Amino acid sequence: MPVRQNSDALRAEAVHTSGMFPLSAENELPQVLLVDDDLVSREVTATLLTMTGYTVHTADDGEMAIRMLADKTCEPGVVLMDAQMPGLSGGELIAQLRANSKASIFTISASPPPREISEAADGFLLKPFHSDALRKLIEGRKPQPDRPALNFNDPVVNVEILGQFRKMMSEEAVRQIYQAVVADLGKRIDALAAAIQKGDRAGIRRIGHAIKGGCGMAGAVQAAHLGALLEAVPPDAKDNQLDNISSLVDDLRAAALGLQRMLDAELPG
Repeated sequence: MPVRQNSDALRAEAVHTSGMFPLSAENELPQVLLVDDDLVSREVTATLLTMTGYTVHTADDGEMAIRMLADKTCEPGVVLMDAQMPGLSGGELIAQLRANSKASIFTISASPPPREISEAADGFLLKPFHSDALRKLIEGRKPQPDRPALNFNDPVVNVEILGQFRKMMSEEAVRQIYQAVVADLGKRIDALAAAIQKGDRAGIRRIGHAIKGGCGMAGAVQAAHLGALLEAVPPDAKDNQLDNISSLVDDLRAAALGLQRMLDAELPG
């Protein structure tokens, strides 16, 4: 689908429909109003929804979304809104959406939203996401993202930090450092799984902070990045957010395995 240009003529209602998924009356999917100021993000999300069978109306800012609801341009069952946009956004936008519609309101963002937005919305999905996670969110099921957090193109270890270690100490000493990192990750992964099971937000953040700090000092890039994501978990994270976070346990295991493989290849015992 071609990307629409951001002109006055195209600020009018845009409806994505799909003939690929004929819908029966009893299984009709809710209409979706997508509010996102970023053109590319808006088009990608609209396409994902359309390909899944939804009818999608799009607005490129909060004011446009409210106008569409007020003049009955669309009557959505679901509103997906970016949590951070210029102009009318956040809690104020959610309040006006509630006043003009009975739709469920979900926020989508590249970072966890502030507390007031989490409390006001019906759910949250972290960008980037895939069609399955998006549909699960809309249908009220707990979404399981396709592991956007771990990028396997990232280096397992920062080569500059590894090089510095090799200049300062023996190969055996360097191996011991990274072996200790792998062992520590194993313990913290177990502790993280337990904290998620208990809904211990503070514990998740503490574990993330420790992983970010220790792995960052050792140059374990992937694990440090995942630790930073865990440290950023909001104190009032909802249960569906914790379900998203639980996928990071597997990502950390993959990062630890990659680190062990690096050790075996670069610093064999």
